[in-house]
Amino acid sequence: MKVEQKGNSTIVKDTQANAEAFLMKLTHEHKTFEKQNLILDITADKTVSLKTISQFKSLSKIHRKGKKSFVIVADGIDFTQVPDALVVVPTVLEAHDLIEMDEIERDLGF
Repeated sequence: MKVEQKGNSTIVKDTQANAEAFLMKLTHEHKTFEKQNLILDITADKTVSLKTISQFKSLSKIHRKGKKSFVIVADGIDFTQVPDALVVVPTVLEAHDLIEMDEIERDLGF
């Protein structure tokens, strides 16, 4: 797991290419990141499936209750099939763009 601070976001990158193990580790260490906008980069895991990504729902819900963004970057999935409870994008740049829009909405009181 590699952690990088960029702007108003923290990028947490899966370096083991195992999204399920990454989720367990991230859940265990969530207190460290709970006050930051999170970008979870799981593009290293080329076998990631929609089922695996769906396992992030509970952590996403907990994180978003704290009024912070939670965006997953994944590759090779059908984005139209992603549950509404999750925000999944194909690139880190798109994740940053979404967080910027979330920040603007929060500033405006939405």
